[in-house]
Amino acid sequence: MKSTALVSLITKPFKWLRKIRGFKLVYTPLLAIVLFTMVMSVILGTLHLQEKNQQEAALFRELSFAKQRIQLRFANNADTLSSINREIAASAEDPKLKQLVREQADDLVLNNHEIVKIIWINADNQRSWTVPVNNNKTDWISKTQNDQTANENLASTIELSKSTSRAAFSPFVTLSLPNEEPIAKERRTVFWQVVPNIVGGQTIGFLAALYTTQGVLEIIPGELKAHYRFTLLTDNDRVLAISSDRDTPKRAFSNQTSLDIGVLSPNMVLRIDTYPPPTNLTFRMLIGVVIGLSAFVIWSLWSVLKQMQVRQEAEANLRTETNFRSAMENSTPVGIRAHDMQKRITYVNRAFCEMTGWSAKELIGLEPPFPFWPDSRRDELVEKMNRALQSDISSGLKKGIEGAILRKDGSLIQTRTFIAPLINERGKQTGWVTSLIDISEPKKIREELAASQERFTTVLEGLDAAVSVVSLETDELLFANRFYREHFGNDSKGHFQLAHQENSMQTLHNIAEDLQDSPPGIPTSFLYQESESEEVQLSDGSNKWYEVRRRFIPWVDGHLAQLLIATDITLRKEGEDLARQQEERMQFTSRLTTMGEMASSLAHELNQPLSAISNYCMGVAKRLEGNLDPTINKEILPALEKASEQAHRAGTIIQRIRGFVKRSEPQRKPIAINEIINDAVGLVEIEAHRHRLTITSSIAENLPEVNVDPVLILQVLVNLLKNGLDSTREAYPLSSRWSAPPVSIGADLDTSIFPAMLRIQVKDGGAGIPESVSQRMFEPFFSTKSDGMGMGLNICRSIIESHHGRLWAVNSMDAEHTKLVGCTFTILLPLESPETSGNV
Repeated sequence: MKSTALVSLITKPFKWLRKIRGFKLVYTPLLAIVLFTMVMSVILGTLHLQEKNQQEAALFRELSFAKQRIQLRFANNADTLSSINREIAASAEDPKLKQLVREQADDLVLNNHEIVKIIWINADNQRSWTVPVNNNKTDWISKTQNDQTANENLASTIELSKSTSRAAFSPFVTLSLPNEEPIAKERRTVFWQVVPNIVGGQTIGFLAALYTTQGVLEIIPGELKAHYRFTLLTDNDRVLAISSDRDTPKRAFSNQTSLDIGVLSPNMVLRIDTYPPPTNLTFRMLIGVVIGLSAFVIWSLWSVLKQMQVRQEAEANLRTETNFRSAMENSTPVGIRAHDMQKRITYVNRAFCEMTGWSAKELIGLEPPFPFWPDSRRDELVEKMNRALQSDISSGLKKGIEGAILRKDGSLIQTRTFIAPLINERGKQTGWVTSLIDISEPKKIREELAASQERFTTVLEGLDAAVSVVSLETDELLFANRFYREHFGNDSKGHFQLAHQENSMQTLHNIAEDLQDSPPGIPTSFLYQESESEEVQLSDGSNKWYEVRRRFIPWVDGHLAQLLIATDITLRKEGEDLARQQEERMQFTSRLTTMGEMASSLAHELNQPLSAISNYCMGVAKRLEGNLDPTINKEILPALEKASEQAHRAGTIIQRIRGFVKRSEPQRKPIAINEIINDAVGLVEIEAHRHRLTITSSIAENLPEVNVDPVLILQVLVNLLKNGLDSTREAYPLSSRWSAPPVSIGADLDTSIFPAMLRIQVKDGGAGIPESVSQRMFEPFFSTKSDGMGMGLNICRSIIESHHGRLWAVNSMDAEHTKLVGCTFTILLPLESPETSGNV
């Protein structure tokens, strides 16, 4: 029984092998295991070799760093010794400088562990000084009976340096030191460096430095010596110094390089060895893991074989169902495409391949962007796809995503894509399924309609006229272009305002009701009968003018509507008004010219009668002077004298008017400014008295004469005085003018500037000049008076500037600085004209 059981146990695996002989799937894992083992062996060997190379590279870098540091220290020491030589040559006769040289050499010994001492030897080979100073503690060479060997090497090195005239090194000297000496290890092997001191081509001495090989290793940083062992060797591998007594393992890595410490230096080799042995623990662990995993996989394979028969039956059923679903998918005209979670295509049906022109083999496995996406829209389609996959899937099923597909032959079709999640048997999403419908024809029709609508809208939006359509039934604004929306908003009020009808809405309602009572159909003559254009001014205070045209049109829904086109003609109306005002001003100027000519004629004609009246009055007064009647002397003679004075005064006024009106070429002449001011006051005070106002003048004494055209300056002063009277008259009504301040005119010298100038100021007590008016009051044709031409102040400034002067106005404030209480016009005139000053 036992033997039978043993035989069955042995033959049982072979029976399983015979059963699985037909399953080709079994050989694949076995082959994979073998390949995996081989590959891992290659990888582990490569890693081991790479680790070794890395350690050797690190060893070489550290060796190069130590070499560079040692050679740099010797170069610095040589420079320092040369510098000390120069100091010795310069301090030949100065004890203080000699002391400084020794201190410098002493610092060099103290700061450099590799240098034991420095000796200065003069030209006679005699030692002048040594640092540190020889004593029982520091002179360890003499104390250990090695001075003869050291001195012989020093002498031979001096001879070599003397013959070559450059720094030289001695051979290595091994001293015999007792082991109990504390410095035995550090100073067992030494060598000399001799630097000649050459001045003017003559060697005046030598500077000798004694180096220890163990001190040379002290130059290497301690952190490097903690990880590596450094050794100084000669050409024949004789050990000069070693950084540590610890033995390196047999499998340690090592490297060496030659040291170049000077031109005439002995050959020296620096070797580096690693302390820790290269371990293969990681390598062994990886091998164990690989073997364990291989065994585990083999065991797993045997356990899986038991389920393969069951799987084959399930796969057969699955193939049957898959074929059924494939037949359904291939029979539909809708393109179907499946993606995994990385958006790679995992399945396409026949309809999708026919739609794109690509085969299933070419499409499966592709990632976005796909080749059937147009190049110009790839970024857009990638963004749409990402947004759709990240958003709610239910919304994507309802609306779909519009896109485009580029067929393999280069043609383009428009599609709408619907997305659904792909859920496995565990309820976990494993990807997406997309279905595509060709919408090229419907989209083409929609695009043509949209393009037509866009062209129509673009034309209307680009018009510089308001276009609006209003329903006759609901008064609703059916259409408005950009110009209408910017100027009248988004309602129908602007339409009816432009229609310029008092009851526009009611009128339109009546028209709509009349059309409803009429027979079916709207007469064409009524629809397309355009009203005559009319000019409409808006009543909203904007002073806008529009040219309006109206007509009735059938709207898209069949109802009647009114179309209105309004063109802005505000600029044209303003131009017409400006032309009319210019014409009125020209007529006013013509009347003023005629008036001036008439005034000149009247002045000439009235001057003779007034002279006659004055002469008659004076003659009657002369004759009555002989009459001793007291009543005549008291009443009649004063009256005759007053009549004569008034006639003479009237003649003077007429002469001034005649001189003012009669304009000739500008003629400058020296004149006293008080004469011009008095003439101006005399011309204007009649009008001032007529309006119950007064004029005062204040003229400084001893004012120099000015070289001006008296008629032009008189014209300026008269204009400013009249403006001051008008401002005061407007500020004070007739009943309160008794309290109105007088209009004053004054003249003095303004010495605050150099050279001094004549200053004339005209002040009034009116309401001042508003800021908006003060900025434009000197512009041509600008006036605040309804009957003004706007040329007075402009001409006044031109006259003053032609005399090289200045004219400006400043408002006056009350004491509380709360309101304007008048205005002051200031004129500055030079005391000498430019022509006169240029001739002097």
